[in-house]
Amino acid sequence: MSVRQVLRMGAPGLLEVSSSVTEFDSDALHQLVADMFDTMASYSGAGLAAPQIGVNQRVVIFGVEKNPRYPDIEEVPTTVLINPEIEFLSDETELGWEGCLSVPGMRGAVERCTHIRYRGYDEYGREIDRQVKGFHARVVQHEVDHLDGILYPMRIDDMSLFGFEKELFAESEQDQES
Repeated sequence: MSVRQVLRMGAPGLLEVSSSVTEFDSDALHQLVADMFDTMASYSGAGLAAPQIGVNQRVVIFGVEKNPRYPDIEEVPTTVLINPEIEFLSDETELGWEGCLSVPGMRGAVERCTHIRYRGYDEYGREIDRQVKGFHARVVQHEVDHLDGILYPMRIDDMSLFGFEKELFAESEQDQES
C-alpha cells in the first residue's frame, strides 16, 4: 500500500474515458483500492477516481466522516464502487461548491442532481445498489465524472463562481477572525 501522485488538471489521462473492470477480487485490484484509500487519506479527500492516480479503470472510492476540507458536510459511507452507473431520480438540482484533488486550491459552484440511484460492484464483485441525496449524491456524480474524462470545472456554468479558495472565501475567513 502506498500514496500515489495525484494527476492535476492538464494531464491528458484525466480526459480519457476509463475502461471497465473485468476481473474482480484480484491482487491487482485490491492493491489499487488500498493505494487509492492511502492516497485519498493523505490528501484529505472525500473521494478519488482511479484515473486521478493514472489508472484508466472504472474504479472510484469515497467516504467522509470528519474531513478538514469539508468541515460542515454530512457523513458519506466509505465505499468502493466499480463500473458505476448513475440514474437521476429527480429533476431537482442544487448549486454547490466542489473541490478536487486534481484541481488543488480551487473551488467552483456546480449544479448537480440532488437525488440519484447508483449501481455497481465492490472489489469482490458484490453488487451495490443505493439511492442517495445531498452531498452523498454530489460526491458520487463528481467521482463518476472522472471516469468519463470530465473534471468539475467543465460543469461550471458561471465562471465568476470558480477560483482559488483563499480569494473566494476570504470574507468568511475574516468573519471567523472577528
